[in-house]
Order: sequence, then C-alpha cells, then structure tokens
Amino acid sequence: MSYPRILLNGDSALSVEFGNEISVEVNNKVSGFQKVIEEEMKAGHLKGIIETIPAFCSIMICYDPEVVWYEELEEQIRSLLDRDLTAQAGGIRRLIEVPVCYGGELGPDLKNVAEHAGITEEEVIKLHSGRDYLIYMMGFLPGFAYLGGLDPRLEIPRLPVPRPRIPSGSVGIGGKQTGIYPLDSPGGWNLIGKTPVRPFRLRRKSPLLYQTGDYIRFVPVSRGEYEQIKRDLSIGLYKCKTSEVEV
Repeated sequence: MSYPRILLNGDSALSVEFGNEISVEVNNKVSGFQKVIEEEMKAGHLKGIIETIPAFCSIMICYDPEVVWYEELEEQIRSLLDRDLTAQAGGIRRLIEVPVCYGGELGPDLKNVAEHAGITEEEVIKLHSGRDYLIYMMGFLPGFAYLGGLDPRLEIPRLPVPRPRIPSGSVGIGGKQTGIYPLDSPGGWNLIGKTPVRPFRLRRKSPLLYQTGDYIRFVPVSRGEYEQIKRDLSIGLYKCKTSEVEV
C-alpha cells in the first residue's frame, strides 16, 4: 500500500493517511501537512474547509459541501502532497511543564510499575520525568493527550480490571503510552502520580492546556508542593511554565 492516500469520510470529510505506524517521522508529515493547509486557507486558495483534525498517522479535513464539492477538494488536496512536509513540521514548538506528585495515594500503582520493570520507584520517577513527550493527537476525553516517547523500560500492560473511576489529574501508564486523565472517568492504566493542574477547564479562556504538536515535560513535586499548587490554582496564582523548543 502506498502513502499518502486520500479516503472519503462520510458526506463532508476526507482523510489523508501518511502511514500505518505510530512514529515521529509519520506524525511529522501529518503536522507538516496541517501547516500547509492552514497556509493555503489563509492565502484564500482553499475554501469550504471547516476544521482539520490531526491524528497519529492521518489528518481529517471537514468541509462544507455547499461551498466545495468533494472531487474539487480532493484534487486541491492531492496537488499539495508533493510539498516537503517534514520540513514544514519543523520550527518552534511549545513545551509545557506539568507538576506531578508521584506515588502514595496519588500514584497507587507506582510500586507495581517499578516491580514490573525491575527497578526502584525512584528510578521510575526519574525515567518518567526525564524526557519530553510529543503530543501526537487529542482524543478519548476533552484534554486527553496521546503522548509519544515513553521509555521502553516503563511499558506495562493495562490493569486486568479497569477502575470504575479515576480522579482527574491522575498520571498513568498503559502499554507503551503515558498520559493525564483530564476528567474523572473509568480507566485501566497504572496510576503512578497526579497533577494538580487540569488539562481541560471549560471556563478557562483557553479550555485546553495544550494541543497536538506541543511537548509535555513532567516535573516531580513533593506532596506539600502539590497542595500549595492546588491552593494557588484555586485563586488564579499558578500557571504552568511554558517555553519554546526548536524541532
């Protein structure tokens, strides 16, 4: 099967697939093509597009069929696929630092993850917080980020029986992925800590704390620091540290 390929999605959307594997290389093509589309829209060369939704290996393009026909849009999209998408994906990305209190009642499965990896709990924390994670896509719940970059030593199967309720802010590991539960919800990941920060707050000016293409860095904090951040958040005195990185 050759990529990229264009697929019909219902009566008002199409998808462009760039591969069938979860990798930075494939996802860079997705990010690069989204930039190309945005630039073409700003220049007035593409009309009728309502929204673009990037995923691991593809991007969905939603359009208004009263403004542009599928055949016309497909032809326009196909003509853009010869761009250097990897180069388009480069540049400046946001890096958001998220405080996490590991272990204890906030991370009840930290011990299990350590035993499964054959290392200490302190080493799990060091490995988990020692790298920056690319947000490949958003989904499942509002504000849930699918992150890439987990150290292979921390990979662990999901729980055999999912918990009926995981508190919002919980940080977990499931299989080859790690992430933050943005809302109270059921879930089967191993919980290793919790952040007082809420990735999704409807009343916030920008409801989502981060978006596809950003990077997340987990920063270990003590239980006392965790509680202080919670208090500061409640009165609007805390904001995650954000910087820029070049990729």
